[in-house]
Amino acid sequence: MNYLLVFIGGGLGASLRHAINVGCARACGTHFPYGTFVINITGSLVMGLIAGYLAFKGDAAQPWRLFIMTGVLGGYTTFSAFSLDAVLLYERGELALAAFYVLASVMLAVLGLVAGLALVRHFS
Repeated sequence: MNYLLVFIGGGLGASLRHAINVGCARACGTHFPYGTFVINITGSLVMGLIAGYLAFKGDAAQPWRLFIMTGVLGGYTTFSAFSLDAVLLYERGELALAAFYVLASVMLAVLGLVAGLALVRHFS
């Protein structure tokens, strides 16, 4: 059942992501990744709101957490999970580890993409 909740939430989040990407491209053009920019910021904001609420105000049942945080937000953007992980490291006082996580994640993700493109170009 938990996998079904994540599956359905992920589909909703991915559909919302697509709608925002299309809407931003139509409204603002495609010379800058406005859609991804908006998605990363709003996804992180919503993740912060939900994580803060759950930590300080209440406790949602595990199925709701899976549906909203893993499913909907995971389908919408994984940047929100990345942001939450970085802040949790920072709040635990692990400043160096938080900085390493942010820098290494961004650099290695970009390098991974470049490597993938290079491999496809090489073998095409």
